[in-house]
Amino acid sequence: MNPTLQKTQKRMLLLGFSLPKYGADGDYGKEADDAFNSALDELEKLRGLVASHPTSLPPAVPTTSIDTREKVIPSAWMPDATITGIVFHWTAGQNKASDLDRSHYHLLIEGDGKHVRGVPSIDLNSLPKAKSGYAAHTLNCNTGFIGVSLCGMAGAIEIPFSAGKQPITRVQWDELSNVLAQLCKRYGIKVSRETVLSHAEVQTNLGIKQKGKWDIARLPFDGSIQGAIAIGDHMRAMVQSKL
Repeated sequence: MNPTLQKTQKRMLLLGFSLPKYGADGDYGKEADDAFNSALDELEKLRGLVASHPTSLPPAVPTTSIDTREKVIPSAWMPDATITGIVFHWTAGQNKASDLDRSHYHLLIEGDGKHVRGVPSIDLNSLPKAKSGYAAHTLNCNTGFIGVSLCGMAGAIEIPFSAGKQPITRVQWDELSNVLAQLCKRYGIKVSRETVLSHAEVQTNLGIKQKGKWDIARLPFDGSIQGAIAIGDHMRAMVQSKL
C-alpha cells in the first residue's frame, strides 16, 4: 500500500469521484486510473482545454515516447512470505508474456514496461520449504527466492552475440530496478550479489550449478556493459538508489 496514493484517493472520494470496488486502498489499478482520468477531464473543461480550442492544447506526445512513471506493484501480488532473495531473468520468448512464461515466474515485465503477474504466488516459494505449485524459475534455487523476468530475447545467441527479433528494452531494464526495489522493501531484502542477482550469476555467486544460463549477461541496448557480474552490479546499484 502507498500511503501518499491512499491520501489522494481519499480526496478523490470526497470530491465525488467513484472508487466503488476497492475504495482508498493505496494501490494503483484500473479503477484508480479511471477516477484520476475523470478528474483530469473535468479540470480540462474548467480550464477551457476542450476540442473546440485545439490551439490551447499541448503538443501531441510522439508515439515513440514512453511512460517513465514508476509503477506500483499491487499489495495482493506480494503476500506474506519468508523470502531471502530475488533472481531476475529474461524469458527467451516474445516481448509479451505467454501462459508458459507466467507459469515459471512470480512477476514479468513486458517490452513496454507493463507488469504481468505470474501464476504461482510468491508465498509458495517461501522458506522453509517451497509448496506445491511454486515458481520453478531457477534450478535448485527456488525456495526463498522470487523469480522476476523480462519478456523477450527469443532466438538470442550468446556468441557471437545476437539479441534476436524480440530484444529486451531499456524500458524493461529501468522498470526492473523499480520492481526489485519494491520487492526488497516488502520482504526486507538487503541488496548484495547473493540476494539480488541475475540467473547468469547464480552459479558464480551462490555456487549452485546451472545449465549454461546467460540471462542477463548482455544488454541489447547498451554494449558498454558486458558480463553477468558487471551487469548485475549495474542493476544492484540502480536498485540501491531507490531504497
